[in-house]
Amino acid sequence: MSEEKRLPLPPFTLETAIQKVRGAEDGWNSRDAAKVALAYTQDTYWRNRSEFIEGRAQAQAFLERKWRKELDYRLIKELWAFADNRIAVRYAYEWHDDSGNWFRSYGNENWEFAANGLMQRRFACINDLPIAESERKYHWPLGRRPDDHPGLSDLGL
Repeated sequence: MSEEKRLPLPPFTLETAIQKVRGAEDGWNSRDAAKVALAYTQDTYWRNRSEFIEGRAQAQAFLERKWRKELDYRLIKELWAFADNRIAVRYAYEWHDDSGNWFRSYGNENWEFAANGLMQRRFACINDLPIAESERKYHWPLGRRPDDHPGLSDLGL
C-alpha cells in the first residue's frame, strides 16, 4: 500500500528545508502523537537518546510516553544543514515534570526522508539542563509557536 505524500518532497532547497523543519516543529508542539507519527514511514527507524525505535507504531508509543512525562512542552527547531533528502537541525525545548521541576533540553537531529516526503530515519542527541521557572524563555500558549516569537539564534540558544 502506498503511503501518502508529505510536502515538501526531497531533494530539498533552502526554502523547502526550512518549511520541513517548521512543519516538524509545529507537529511536535501539537503533542498529538497519532498525528505526529503520520509524518514518518511505516518502517521508520529512530535513535532517541539511548532508545531505539522501529516502525510508526513504536514512534507513536514513544511520543505518547514522552508527552505524559514532559509537561507543558514547547519546542523550537532551527535548520542547521541540508542536502538531497537529508536535513540536520538543532533544537531546544522547555518542559517540566510532575513535581514542577523545569528543564531546557538541547539537541541535534539528523533526518533522512523517503521520496514521498515522510521521514524514514531520525537520529537524536539530547541533553537536559535543569532551569528555574524564572529562566524559561518560551511563554507562548501551548501549541504552535507564533510566527513573531524569536527563534533559537535570536534567543541566544
